[in-house]
Amino acid sequence: FFLHCDNYRRYGLFKKQLTLLEEAEGGFDQFTRSYKSYGVQRMPDNSLVFKEWAPAAEALFLTGDFNGWDNFSHPYTKKEFGKWELHIPPKEDKTPAVAHNSKLKAAFIRSKSGERLFRISPWAKYVTRHEKSVIYDWVHWDPPQPYIHKHPRPQKPRSLRIYESHVGIASPEGKVASYSNFTHNVLPRIKDLGYNCIQLMAIMEHAYYASFGYQVTSFFAASSRCGTPEELKELIDVAHSLGIIVLLDVVHSHASKNTEDGLNHFDGSDSCFFHSGPRGEHSLWDSRLFNYSGWEVLRFLLSNLRWWMEEYRFDGFRFDGVSSMLYHHHGIGSGFSGDYAEYFGLQVDEDSLVYLMLANHILHTLYEDCITIAEDVSGMPTLCCPIQGGGLGFDYRLAMAIPDKWIQILKEFKDEDWNMGNIVFTMTNRRYGEKCIAYAESHDQALVGDKTLAFWLMDKDMYTNMSTSIPMNSVIDRGIQLHKMIRLLTHSLGGEGYLNFMGNEFGHPEWLDFPRVGNNESYHYARRQFNLVDTDHLRYWQLYAFDRDMNRTEDKYGWLAAPPAYISVKHEGDKVIVFERANVIFIFNFHPTNSYSNYRVAVGPPGKYKIKLDSDGIQYGGHGRLDHNTEFFTEPMEFNNLPNSMLVIWKYLPPRVKRRMRESVYF
Repeated sequence: FFLHCDNYRRYGLFKKQLTLLEEAEGGFDQFTRSYKSYGVQRMPDNSLVFKEWAPAAEALFLTGDFNGWDNFSHPYTKKEFGKWELHIPPKEDKTPAVAHNSKLKAAFIRSKSGERLFRISPWAKYVTRHEKSVIYDWVHWDPPQPYIHKHPRPQKPRSLRIYESHVGIASPEGKVASYSNFTHNVLPRIKDLGYNCIQLMAIMEHAYYASFGYQVTSFFAASSRCGTPEELKELIDVAHSLGIIVLLDVVHSHASKNTEDGLNHFDGSDSCFFHSGPRGEHSLWDSRLFNYSGWEVLRFLLSNLRWWMEEYRFDGFRFDGVSSMLYHHHGIGSGFSGDYAEYFGLQVDEDSLVYLMLANHILHTLYEDCITIAEDVSGMPTLCCPIQGGGLGFDYRLAMAIPDKWIQILKEFKDEDWNMGNIVFTMTNRRYGEKCIAYAESHDQALVGDKTLAFWLMDKDMYTNMSTSIPMNSVIDRGIQLHKMIRLLTHSLGGEGYLNFMGNEFGHPEWLDFPRVGNNESYHYARRQFNLVDTDHLRYWQLYAFDRDMNRTEDKYGWLAAPPAYISVKHEGDKVIVFERANVIFIFNFHPTNSYSNYRVAVGPPGKYKIKLDSDGIQYGGHGRLDHNTEFFTEPMEFNNLPNSMLVIWKYLPPRVKRRMRESVYF
């Protein structure tokens, strides 16, 4: 009853906000196109109109290359509701007064202190930083020949297989890689691997590279350190031509504290886009928090989503930091046990909750195939439920407990102590009807202070023992087999979508660390060593091949789009997990030493079964102990609550072989 009443009230707040938009702005369609009127706009006659919202400013001027950086020659006119406008006619030759690629700044003067403040427009579409400068410059981006998209958006995938990517580190070279590099060198890899979705991080401009893109300074600007807006548009267009959709990792949960090239103190006040006082500060992230009840803040953020969809033709968003948005405590010092009282009540920030409902409603109304994913660690109920039922309307949520579980197991437990029941529980612990994106590791697990799964498994042996020209030692053997099994189990059991962070498909070693003072501004760990998988005599290509074939097999059988699996075995002594999903039988043997013969497996549909994917295949760095010509026939013998069963014959592990062996078999 408590849950029902709270959801009903939330839906009422959402409907009220929609009604206000209709009455004040003529509906959300026009409201979310505000990027066509704010910032700078070129009119048909080549005159330019500048518009800003700066309610605390006493005066506002435009300065830049076009007027020799005269701070007072071009004043804005004050309008109602804290808005300011400036109209600049074209030059005598009818060309715009402000040329493409020229620098601009807005200068404010406040009456109380007489303080002059230089700012970048919040709506700036391109900002750059000189190599020796700390502050970013607002650059007028109006190319004479803008990029024109050639390819339509692909249809929404039935099964979502996401390749999480960071353009700047997408190269083996020790530098910031470019959009063009990603287009020509990385997109073909993603297509070959069988991923049908790219999730792009660190696109929204961020002054501090080491923030991984999560301290955004310019919300409408694509990061210039990787290239131009037109080059990013080409990247997305080429991805679409390959049948790959592209999601933006959007950061609307907070903003950088930067002032001269960020939103903070934009009009000289402590508020403007943010809450004033402590409510506007995130103590852990050292960043500012949006006032989601503010009308102009809603205009800014909702138009920002529309901008990325329209201008760049993204196909949806992964919303970062949703847990922080949903609660006044932002998750700081608060745990979540699953008690529903934790999700309803005064601790919930209903302003931000309604904003997320609005965002999802508008996106899914305007773009039928738009995909939205929530990064929420709290487990908020109804996050992925329809808005009309009081839900927030997301399509998916990240299954964030799964990677934490794998790291915990590898750090704290011996192989023989792995708990099959606990692993299965973690994989399946989700509410029915709320779709989850499962992943064994994302960028979070690879950050400095932690390391990739492959490095947890094999550590320093990866430096000296990954050659195919020498026999695998026990560490590499164990690591390669478990790396495959962990990913396949997560892929097949953990959710309704799957995510992999770039490079981890082939067991990328070490960790991620961006250039900073603490590492002497080194790019050594801020790159992806694709050269490893391209080297034939190293075993990385074996892991790559398994990841590729895992995705291709899912594409054929569609287990991610199927109902949840029926788990028939989670045997602690045998260390065996067996389940059926999408009429496919998955069998995992996690035992460090035991192989089994005549192992009876429960089956639903009767018939003949054959091996379709085998992690023990030689081409994947396995030992080739299974005969793929073997056919397995069901018997009408009830077993583990299913009507049929069959005997699966696995070869014994030869007693002379002392190395640890793993087998996972897919029928």
